[in-house]
Amino acid sequence: MKFLVDFFPVVIFFLAYSFFGQVPPGMIEFVNQLPFVDLSQQNPKDAILFATLVIIIATLIQNLIHYLHYKRFEKMHLISLAVLIALGSLTLILKNPDFIKWKVTIINWVFALAFLSSAYIGTRKTLVERMMSQALQVPEAIWKKVNLFWVLFFAFLGAINLVVAYNFEEQIWVKFKLFGVLGLTFVFVIFQALYLQKHAIEPPQES
Repeated sequence: MKFLVDFFPVVIFFLAYSFFGQVPPGMIEFVNQLPFVDLSQQNPKDAILFATLVIIIATLIQNLIHYLHYKRFEKMHLISLAVLIALGSLTLILKNPDFIKWKVTIINWVFALAFLSSAYIGTRKTLVERMMSQALQVPEAIWKKVNLFWVLFFAFLGAINLVVAYNFEEQIWVKFKLFGVLGLTFVFVIFQALYLQKHAIEPPQES
């Protein structure tokens, strides 16, 4: 369930971009009342601007849903929202989609840095161990390896996003943002689960 909530804004972004031409004109007129927003369905280039506005709203909703369910905000969601508002606003104001394309890269590189630094700051418990140690017990060395896997994965996602964004058409990048990132993340999570399960420590038997 949480996995689906995490990708909810990206799904909405993809749908808003793909069906921009079918959006009711009244909705376009409504959003055009917002500052710096001036969209026209006659201009296909405005699809990315509309999708940017929609994903900002969807990410706000995502944070609200998480808060209502868990009674707290998640740091990763808040970081994503802050970066999205900053780059999304620049995209809308300057009408330059490069800013929103960089969002995927910046977010993933921020996460890579956070996971990397977690092993050297504070309790020195990696972020992976802090998030998952209550559900699974593995040797500390394994937690460090899995944390490094996440660092490398986030760094890779950030880099491959730029490759797709600047070497392929915009429509391809939009599809990659959903299906590519989602698919790669799903495969990586499965790999991580299998790796952790392989090294899991069995809890002691009660006498």
